[in-house]
Amino acid sequence: MRLLNGSELAGFIKARQARQVRSMRQARHITPKLAIVQTFDSPVINKYVALKKRYGADIAVEVEAYFILQAEAHDLIERLNQDSSVHGIIVQLPLPHPLQTQELVDAVAPQKDVDGLGQKATIDPATPLAVIWLLAGYNIELKGRVIVIVGKGRLVGEPLARMLRDSGCEVMMADRQTEDLGSLTRQADIIITATGSPGVLKSDMIRPNTVVVDAGVATEGGKLIGDVDENVRQREDVTITPEKGGVGPLTVCALFENVIRAANESKAKPSGLL
Repeated sequence: MRLLNGSELAGFIKARQARQVRSMRQARHITPKLAIVQTFDSPVINKYVALKKRYGADIAVEVEAYFILQAEAHDLIERLNQDSSVHGIIVQLPLPHPLQTQELVDAVAPQKDVDGLGQKATIDPATPLAVIWLLAGYNIELKGRVIVIVGKGRLVGEPLARMLRDSGCEVMMADRQTEDLGSLTRQADIIITATGSPGVLKSDMIRPNTVVVDAGVATEGGKLIGDVDENVRQREDVTITPEKGGVGPLTVCALFENVIRAANESKAKPSGLL
Protein backbone atom coordinates (compact mmCIF):
# COMPACT_ATOMS: atom_id res chain seq x y z
CA MET A 1 0.00 0.00 0.00
CA ARG A 2 1.25 3.45 -0.96
CA LEU A 3 0.14 6.36 1.21
CA LEU A 4 -0.72 9.82 -0.10
CA ASN A 5 0.57 11.71 2.91
CA GLY A 6 -0.74 15.25 2.80
CA SER A 7 1.11 16.19 5.99
CA GLU A 8 4.45 15.78 4.24
CA LEU A 9 3.46 18.08 1.38
CA ALA A 10 1.87 20.58 3.79
CA GLY A 11 5.20 21.24 5.46
CA PHE A 12 6.78 22.43 2.22
CA ILE A 13 3.77 24.56 1.30
CA LYS A 14 3.64 26.13 4.75
CA ALA A 15 7.31 27.12 4.56
CA ARG A 16 6.75 28.74 1.17
CA GLN A 17 3.73 30.62 2.43
CA ALA A 18 5.66 31.95 5.42
CA ARG A 19 8.27 33.36 3.01
CA GLN A 20 5.55 34.92 0.85
CA VAL A 21 3.88 36.60 3.81
CA ARG A 22 7.19 37.88 5.15
CA SER A 23 7.91 39.41 1.76
CA MET A 24 4.45 41.03 1.58
CA ARG A 25 4.83 42.53 5.03
CA GLN A 26 8.30 43.87 4.34
CA ALA A 27 7.92 45.05 0.75
CA ARG A 28 4.29 46.18 0.66
CA HIS A 29 3.47 46.63 4.35
CA ILE A 30 0.42 44.37 3.95
CA THR A 31 -0.42 41.82 6.61
CA PRO A 32 -2.86 39.21 5.27
CA LYS A 33 -5.86 38.84 7.54
CA LEU A 34 -8.57 36.17 7.75
CA ALA A 35 -11.88 36.69 9.54
CA ILE A 36 -13.83 33.61 10.69
CA VAL A 37 -17.56 34.00 11.34
CA GLN A 38 -18.61 31.20 13.71
CA THR A 39 -22.20 30.70 14.86
CA PHE A 40 -22.17 27.11 16.09
CA ASP A 41 -20.43 25.96 19.25
CA SER A 42 -19.15 22.39 19.07
CA PRO A 43 -15.87 20.69 20.02
CA VAL A 44 -15.17 19.70 16.39
CA ILE A 45 -15.77 23.19 15.01
CA ASN A 46 -13.80 24.81 17.84
CA LYS A 47 -10.93 22.47 17.01
CA TYR A 48 -11.00 23.53 13.35
CA VAL A 49 -11.03 27.23 14.29
CA ALA A 50 -8.14 26.75 16.73
CA LEU A 51 -6.18 24.92 14.02
CA LYS A 52 -6.65 27.83 11.61
CA LYS A 53 -5.57 30.32 14.25
CA ARG A 54 -2.44 28.32 14.97
CA TYR A 55 -1.58 27.92 11.28
CA GLY A 56 -2.07 31.63 10.70
CA ALA A 57 0.21 32.49 13.61
CA ASP A 58 2.89 30.17 12.21
CA ILE A 59 3.01 31.98 8.85
CA ALA A 60 2.27 35.50 10.20
CA VAL A 61 -1.27 35.76 8.82
CA GLU A 62 -3.67 37.44 11.24
CA VAL A 63 -6.73 35.33 12.08
CA GLU A 64 -9.65 36.81 13.98
CA ALA A 65 -12.60 34.61 14.93
CA TYR A 66 -16.01 36.05 15.75
CA PHE A 67 -18.35 33.81 17.73
CA ILE A 68 -21.82 35.32 17.34
CA LEU A 69 -25.49 34.47 16.96
CA GLN A 70 -26.49 33.42 13.46
CA ALA A 71 -28.99 36.30 13.35
CA GLU A 72 -26.05 38.72 13.65
CA ALA A 73 -23.90 37.08 10.98
CA HIS A 74 -25.14 38.99 7.93
CA ASP A 75 -24.46 42.42 9.48
CA LEU A 76 -21.02 41.29 10.63
CA ILE A 77 -20.15 40.00 7.16
CA GLU A 78 -21.15 43.35 5.65
CA ARG A 79 -18.86 45.17 8.08
CA LEU A 80 -15.99 42.82 7.30
CA ASN A 81 -16.57 43.31 3.57
CA GLN A 82 -15.98 47.03 4.08
CA ASP A 83 -12.89 46.57 6.27
CA SER A 84 -9.84 46.97 4.03
CA SER A 85 -7.60 45.29 6.63
CA VAL A 86 -9.56 42.02 6.18
CA HIS A 87 -8.57 40.10 3.04
CA GLY A 88 -10.44 36.84 3.57
CA ILE A 89 -13.75 35.94 5.20
CA ILE A 90 -15.12 32.48 5.88
CA VAL A 91 -18.46 31.45 7.34
CA GLN A 92 -17.58 28.48 9.52
CA LEU A 93 -19.96 25.65 8.66
CA PRO A 94 -22.24 24.07 9.63
CA LEU A 95 -24.70 26.67 10.85
CA PRO A 96 -27.24 26.05 13.65
CA HIS A 97 -29.93 26.81 11.04
CA PRO A 98 -28.45 25.51 7.77
CA LEU A 99 -31.23 26.81 5.51
CA GLN A 100 -29.48 30.20 5.64
CA THR A 101 -26.12 28.77 4.51
CA GLN A 102 -26.23 29.94 0.89
CA GLU A 103 -27.51 33.37 1.86
CA LEU A 104 -24.61 33.94 4.26
CA VAL A 105 -21.83 32.61 2.05
CA ASP A 106 -23.21 34.70 -0.80
CA ALA A 107 -23.02 37.77 1.46
CA VAL A 108 -19.22 37.52 1.50
CA ALA A 109 -17.64 39.81 -1.09
CA PRO A 110 -16.37 37.60 -3.98
CA GLN A 111 -12.81 38.94 -3.68
CA LYS A 112 -12.80 37.98 0.02
CA ASP A 113 -14.58 34.62 -0.35
CA VAL A 114 -11.53 32.48 0.40
CA ASP A 115 -13.70 29.39 0.93
CA GLY A 116 -15.00 29.80 -2.62
CA LEU A 117 -18.55 28.90 -1.63
CA GLY A 118 -20.49 31.93 -2.83
CA GLN A 119 -22.28 31.80 -6.15
CA LYS A 120 -20.11 34.68 -7.41
CA ALA A 121 -16.87 33.35 -5.92
CA THR A 122 -13.72 33.94 -7.97
CA ILE A 123 -11.48 31.77 -5.78
CA ASP A 124 -11.29 27.97 -5.90
CA PRO A 125 -12.65 26.19 -2.78
CA ALA A 126 -9.98 24.95 -0.39
CA THR A 127 -10.74 21.22 -0.15
CA PRO A 128 -10.98 20.54 -3.91
CA LEU A 129 -7.77 22.52 -4.38
CA ALA A 130 -6.15 20.41 -1.65
CA VAL A 131 -7.18 17.19 -3.44
CA ILE A 132 -5.61 18.40 -6.68
CA TRP A 133 -2.43 19.44 -4.86
CA LEU A 134 -2.24 16.03 -3.20
CA LEU A 135 -2.53 14.13 -6.46
CA ALA A 136 -0.04 16.43 -8.18
CA GLY A 137 2.38 16.18 -5.28
CA TYR A 138 2.55 12.41 -5.69
CA ASN A 139 2.69 12.60 -9.49
CA ILE A 140 -0.67 10.88 -9.98
CA GLU A 141 -1.51 11.19 -13.67
CA LEU A 142 -5.08 12.40 -14.20
CA LYS A 143 -5.40 12.72 -17.98
CA GLY A 144 -6.73 9.60 -19.63
CA ARG A 145 -7.70 8.03 -16.30
CA VAL A 146 -11.20 7.09 -15.17
CA ILE A 147 -11.99 9.40 -12.24
CA VAL A 148 -15.04 8.79 -10.07
CA ILE A 149 -16.09 11.33 -7.45
CA VAL A 150 -18.42 9.91 -4.81
CA GLY A 151 -20.30 12.83 -3.30
CA LYS A 152 -22.06 15.66 -5.10
CA GLY A 153 -21.90 18.24 -2.33
CA ARG A 154 -21.22 21.89 -3.04
CA LEU A 155 -18.30 21.97 -0.62
CA VAL A 156 -16.18 19.32 -2.35
CA GLY A 157 -17.78 17.09 -4.98
CA GLU A 158 -19.32 19.60 -7.35
CA PRO A 159 -16.47 22.16 -7.36
CA LEU A 160 -13.84 19.42 -7.63
CA ALA A 161 -15.61 17.90 -10.64
CA ARG A 162 -15.73 21.33 -12.28
CA MET A 163 -12.04 22.02 -11.61
CA LEU A 164 -11.00 18.63 -12.99
CA ARG A 165 -13.18 18.96 -16.07
CA ASP A 166 -11.83 22.47 -16.67
CA SER A 167 -8.35 20.93 -16.81
CA GLY A 168 -9.46 18.37 -19.40
CA CYS A 169 -10.18 15.35 -17.20
CA GLU A 170 -13.05 12.94 -17.65
CA VAL A 171 -15.08 12.72 -14.44
CA MET A 172 -18.03 10.57 -13.40
CA MET A 173 -20.04 11.51 -10.32
CA ALA A 174 -22.04 9.45 -7.87
CA ASP A 175 -23.21 9.62 -4.30
CA ARG A 176 -24.27 7.27 -1.55
CA GLN A 177 -27.74 7.07 -3.12
CA THR A 178 -26.39 5.84 -6.46
CA GLU A 179 -27.87 2.49 -7.42
CA ASP A 180 -25.12 -0.15 -7.43
CA LEU A 181 -22.36 2.30 -6.52
CA GLY A 182 -19.79 -0.49 -6.63
CA SER A 183 -20.35 -1.17 -10.32
CA LEU A 184 -19.30 2.43 -11.00
CA THR A 185 -16.36 2.64 -8.61
CA ARG A 186 -14.93 -0.65 -9.91
CA GLN A 187 -14.42 1.09 -13.26
CA ALA A 188 -12.30 3.82 -11.69
CA ASP A 189 -8.57 4.35 -11.78
CA ILE A 190 -8.99 7.15 -9.25
CA ILE A 191 -11.76 7.39 -6.64
CA ILE A 192 -12.28 10.58 -4.65
CA THR A 193 -14.91 10.27 -1.98
CA ALA A 194 -16.49 13.13 -0.04
CA THR A 195 -19.88 12.03 1.29
CA GLY A 196 -19.42 12.28 5.04
CA SER A 197 -20.87 8.76 5.32
CA PRO A 198 -18.56 6.48 7.32
CA GLY A 199 -17.61 3.26 5.54
CA VAL A 200 -19.56 4.01 2.36
CA LEU A 201 -16.62 2.91 0.18
CA LYS A 202 -15.94 -0.77 0.83
CA SER A 203 -13.11 -3.01 -0.29
CA ASP A 204 -15.17 -4.98 -2.82
CA MET A 205 -16.01 -1.70 -4.57
CA ILE A 206 -12.38 -1.01 -5.46
CA ARG A 207 -10.35 -2.84 -8.08
CA PRO A 208 -6.59 -3.46 -7.66
CA ASN A 209 -4.13 -0.58 -8.23
CA THR A 210 -6.76 2.10 -7.68
CA VAL A 211 -5.89 5.50 -6.22
CA VAL A 212 -8.28 6.36 -3.37
CA VAL A 213 -8.58 9.85 -1.89
CA ASP A 214 -10.80 10.03 1.18
CA ALA A 215 -11.99 13.62 1.59
CA GLY A 216 -15.06 12.70 3.62
CA VAL A 217 -15.42 13.98 7.16
CA ALA A 218 -17.92 12.75 9.73
CA THR A 219 -17.99 12.35 13.48
CA GLU A 220 -18.69 9.09 15.25
CA GLY A 221 -18.35 8.79 19.00
CA GLY A 222 -16.63 12.18 19.07
CA LYS A 223 -14.00 10.99 16.60
CA LEU A 224 -13.42 12.31 13.07
CA ILE A 225 -13.68 9.56 10.46
CA GLY A 226 -13.75 9.36 6.69
CA ASP A 227 -15.74 7.57 4.00
CA VAL A 228 -13.44 4.59 3.46
CA ASP A 229 -14.11 1.30 5.23
CA GLU A 230 -11.31 0.06 7.48
CA ASN A 231 -10.82 -3.07 5.34
CA VAL A 232 -9.66 -0.95 2.41
CA ARG A 233 -6.68 0.29 4.40
CA GLN A 234 -5.53 -3.28 4.95
CA ARG A 235 -5.02 -3.84 1.23
CA GLU A 236 -1.56 -3.75 -0.32
CA ASP A 237 -2.74 -3.09 -3.88
CA VAL A 238 -4.14 0.43 -3.47
CA THR A 239 -2.71 3.92 -3.21
CA ILE A 240 -4.66 5.74 -0.52
CA THR A 241 -4.75 8.67 1.85
CA PRO A 242 -3.96 7.78 5.47
CA GLU A 243 -6.65 7.78 8.13
CA LYS A 244 -5.17 11.05 9.41
CA GLY A 245 -2.96 13.49 7.54
CA GLY A 246 -4.36 13.05 4.04
CA VAL A 247 -6.46 15.83 2.55
CA GLY A 248 -7.02 17.69 5.83
CA PRO A 249 -3.60 19.33 6.27
CA LEU A 250 -3.58 20.47 2.65
CA THR A 251 -7.08 21.93 3.00
CA VAL A 252 -5.76 24.31 5.66
CA CYS A 253 -2.81 25.14 3.39
CA ALA A 254 -5.16 25.83 0.50
CA LEU A 255 -7.36 28.10 2.61
CA PHE A 256 -4.38 30.23 3.57
CA GLU A 257 -3.11 30.15 0.00
CA ASN A 258 -6.39 31.82 -0.91
CA VAL A 259 -6.02 34.38 1.88
CA ILE A 260 -2.51 35.25 0.70
CA ARG A 261 -3.72 35.51 -2.88
CA ALA A 262 -6.60 37.79 -1.85
CA ALA A 263 -4.22 40.00 0.14
CA ASN A 264 -1.77 40.13 -2.74
CA GLU A 265 -4.52 41.20 -5.13
CA SER A 266 -6.11 43.66 -2.73
CA LYS A 267 -6.07 47.37 -3.38
CA ALA A 268 -5.49 48.16 0.25
CA LYS A 269 -2.94 50.90 0.74
CA PRO A 270 0.22 50.04 2.65
CA SER A 271 -0.01 51.04 6.29
CA GLY A 272 1.35 54.46 7.09
CA LEU A 273 0.45 55.92 3.67
CA LEU A 274 -2.35 58.39 2.98
